[in-house]
Amino acid sequence: MTHPALAPSPMTRSAAAFSGRIPFLTVFALVFLGAAFFVPGQMIALSLLASGGTLAAMALLIGLFSARHRSARDDLGNALAGFIENDGSPSFMTDIDGVVLHRNRSARDRFGEGVEIDETLVRCLRDLFANPASVLLRLQNRAEARGSAREDLVTRRGHVRIAVHQVGDDRFLWRLEDLVERGAAGRGAEALSLPMMTASRNGTILFMNDALRRILGGRVKTLDRVFTQLPLVSNSIQEINGADGPVRVRVIDIEGTGGRHEIFLVPFAGPETVEDHADPSAGGMDGLPVAVLKLNSAGEIRVANASARHLLGDAASPGAELQKLVEGLGRSVRDWLEEASKGRGLGRPEFVRASMPDKELYLQITLGRIVEQDEVLLVAVLNDATELKTLEAQFVQSQKMQAIGQLAGGVAHDFNNLLTAISGHCDLLLLRHDQGDPDYGDLVQINQNANRAASLVGQLLAFSRKQNLKPEVMDLRDTLSDLTHLLNRLVGEKVTLSLSHDPGLRLIRADKRQLEQVIMNLVVNARDAMPEGGEVRIETESRHIAAPMARDRAVVAPGDYVVVRVTDEGVGIPPDKLQKIFEPFFTTKRTGEGTGLGLSTAYGIVKQTGGYIFVDSVVASGTTFSLYFPAFDRPAVDATPARSVGPSTSQQPADGVVLLVEDEAPVRAFASRALRMRGYTVIEAENAEDALETLEDPDLKVDVFVTDVVMPGMDGPSWVRKALVQRPGVRVVFVSGYAEESLSDEQSRIPNSVFLPKPFSLNELTATVRDQI
Repeated sequence: MTHPALAPSPMTRSAAAFSGRIPFLTVFALVFLGAAFFVPGQMIALSLLASGGTLAAMALLIGLFSARHRSARDDLGNALAGFIENDGSPSFMTDIDGVVLHRNRSARDRFGEGVEIDETLVRCLRDLFANPASVLLRLQNRAEARGSAREDLVTRRGHVRIAVHQVGDDRFLWRLEDLVERGAAGRGAEALSLPMMTASRNGTILFMNDALRRILGGRVKTLDRVFTQLPLVSNSIQEINGADGPVRVRVIDIEGTGGRHEIFLVPFAGPETVEDHADPSAGGMDGLPVAVLKLNSAGEIRVANASARHLLGDAASPGAELQKLVEGLGRSVRDWLEEASKGRGLGRPEFVRASMPDKELYLQITLGRIVEQDEVLLVAVLNDATELKTLEAQFVQSQKMQAIGQLAGGVAHDFNNLLTAISGHCDLLLLRHDQGDPDYGDLVQINQNANRAASLVGQLLAFSRKQNLKPEVMDLRDTLSDLTHLLNRLVGEKVTLSLSHDPGLRLIRADKRQLEQVIMNLVVNARDAMPEGGEVRIETESRHIAAPMARDRAVVAPGDYVVVRVTDEGVGIPPDKLQKIFEPFFTTKRTGEGTGLGLSTAYGIVKQTGGYIFVDSVVASGTTFSLYFPAFDRPAVDATPARSVGPSTSQQPADGVVLLVEDEAPVRAFASRALRMRGYTVIEAENAEDALETLEDPDLKVDVFVTDVVMPGMDGPSWVRKALVQRPGVRVVFVSGYAEESLSDEQSRIPNSVFLPKPFSLNELTATVRDQI
């Protein structure tokens, strides 16, 4: 009986009938015209009568052919409708215009019965995800070209895979699979929509998945309760005893380890349903929803099904060797295949990289062993693992960058302690030497090099995103205008510098000094990339991003951004080095020409500001760095004036009691001498416990706590909070080689406290203490 939903519409029947009559009507027209020109006038009536009889006979033949075509199509539709009825995933059958002809039980449960006339699949899925029309049209076009197509989507219900197969010339079978089941609990054969079972050597069924249990109506213990013909022959057509009657299937029998067999059942509706574009040499495997290769023991491809040909392209042609198609196994592919042909290592997936010149493709390959006509063959099941390997690479890269950042932060902290002691004691020596002293020049050199070392440590902290930022709202046009004079000196005479600004450029919030450092680093790199000269262009624009923009393992959230581009006409960066240029100490320059910290510093500053940095480069054509900063709407305000630490103020005598807590002896020695020279009374403590013990004396009056943040035992904020319980009026100066960001939450809960980053000079320390008092 024909399913009501599968009955063709009147328009479809008319179109089919008319298309079938066109050749015959053409013949009839030619016969009629011939009769008109060549038959004498007295014979015209007789000719018309004969032609009318011929037309009637032709009309009868057309009707018979059309009825046979409709019957075959209806039989195919009914068979498919019956097979998908119990599928656990929603499935639809539509015509070429997208009108739903049939929906299975799961589709009716989720999307309703569909009582509307000419309801389309677009209308059914309109509440599942946005703009279903374009997605379905794209998939249908691919299916018409290739026979099938699929696409993974993120919907309101989660991740969904939409698959479509062309059935005949004018029908399409759609299936929606929820990918949420592909977690740890849904892996394995139980989650497969393809019916399968595992059987022992003696015919006992050890396992059958849910798809097969639905067809059979429950669990079955032995093969003879399922198949009418035993023993099984792989790739044969069988009739199984289904719960609703016999079901014709193609049996794929793959021999596993220990005499076990993996048996897959592929729906089979008869020879008339085989697609015209199917490869006859595939032996019926074109209907499998996974990529399958049949290999001999030497690794030569005997058969590749449609999914494998689509995945590998022309590389999957018969006769090609698998060992030339894949790499990265870690051992010889030929040895792997030889072991599999002997029954070792079957069923264990291996990850390899396909040697595809036009794209990057990673494969997960699982081997099975079969015997056909006394020849041992291998069946390779291929899965596209490119997305998985990409995510793995991103995770490894993020771990590596995090580890380098932690290392840089730790090294910078220790260096800042050393530099504080070096530059501090140098300041003390400079106080006792005037410019006419022979040692004055040497002391100045020590001081300058200590400052250079502090700048290098600042670059490490910038990469690890732990340097101290002083963000302010700014207009990039003003910042770049102030920087132009310095940039022109940096590029030299052979290179020209041009600036182009968006007239409606938005404001941003960033550390002006650090942002200038980023621009200078990029301009210097652009200059070095053009040894023969050229032009460096700096362009700014306001840009609105409506949808998430994925680039270079990062996703830029929707919103308003200010984009800065620095473009050169230099030698470019090779593709294999593009992914490494932001790593610290990686440089494309010759030894001694670069430290490898310029771009890593720029990367850290931009990321800490909340922005993004991308690079596009073509070898021998040039490179463009694009910086995205979130736009800021609040109007610019004047920054807080910087504190003056000049000699005229720092030399004034002071009075007060300072409790200095510092675990680094050289730093403590310098700080105590510097404060005493300015007239302060200094009480030293090596750690927090000593400081709290000193404060137990109620007669001791302290005006300021100067304490390191990170110390062995109790840290700075912890002991200060305890001390302030009994001495609430004491002010606090926190010093640290780490960034202020790591202290901001703790400091916000401590009143009258300020932060002084290491390394600090003698004047900075004494001025900060004086301001607190």
